[in-house]
Amino acid sequence: MRRLLVVGLVVAFSVGLAAPASASWAVLPTLSRNLVAYYDFEHPVRGNPALEQDRGRSGTALSLVNGGADMRVRDGAFRGSRNSLQLKQVSPAVAGNDDWKAGLYSESGVPSLRAFHGAREASIMGWVKMTGQNPAPNSNSAAPDDLYGAIGLAGVLSGDSNGHAVRALLELIGVDGELKLVALARRLDGGESQTFAAAEDWRTLLPPGEWVFLAATFDFDTGEMALYRNGKPLAGKYVAAGDPWRLEGEPEPDLASATDPRGIKIGGSYPQNTREGNACTCRMDSLMFLDRAVRPWEVALQHRWMRWG
Repeated sequence: MRRLLVVGLVVAFSVGLAAPASASWAVLPTLSRNLVAYYDFEHPVRGNPALEQDRGRSGTALSLVNGGADMRVRDGAFRGSRNSLQLKQVSPAVAGNDDWKAGLYSESGVPSLRAFHGAREASIMGWVKMTGQNPAPNSNSAAPDDLYGAIGLAGVLSGDSNGHAVRALLELIGVDGELKLVALARRLDGGESQTFAAAEDWRTLLPPGEWVFLAATFDFDTGEMALYRNGKPLAGKYVAAGDPWRLEGEPEPDLASATDPRGIKIGGSYPQNTREGNACTCRMDSLMFLDRAVRPWEVALQHRWMRWG
């Protein structure tokens, strides 16, 4: 890893890497052309502070659902960042639609996210801090002690999603009876998903009150996925046996479905706000959605640059 980091530093500096003056440009130059969407929560849309500007190339504004501008809090994850996004469950005992989450949804697909239409690869990266009870009480259950079986972080929806199904996702879900930090993806709309689950206890990976930089990468052609914490790869395992992405046979290369994603979900499912699901009481900062699998040295350098740059 040290050799990879040195090589990465040489590459990054060779294309003009300079210390970030603010969170609005704290992204490695090697990643900029693949940065489809980037939300630093420093840039409300003029005239509508309940929307967040996209600092990536797609220009896809993000809706701060239910909490609006109040969801931006003074707690930057790294030097140069001032604000982060507060996500939380509001009424645990009520099956309502008031959880603080973020995202966007269109049943006909989101054309500005077309980079994930027929994509060969993808990545999701960003900072997370747990700030309350996780997993949250299941507001859709009549049993007062029921908890959600997952903690929603960030994902790109599939082309046929109802607000829950994803093309690529960073989340915590149950694996073999235990909650695990996972990268989860579905290559084909309506098809099976594959999950890469981190081996280490999620409470160790995401301790309460601590900012952690997470990354998940997806290669729809080879079937390879990876997870990273604070720039370092995490050991783990693939959960689904066989060939859930249907990679065997023709055609080559294997790509994601040729449909526009129906949106993005952050901090829980159903960004269209029709239902609550998998709430996360947490903060997030500088979320990045990319249309290629970020290399290990880039993940390490991105974390180092944001943390110490």
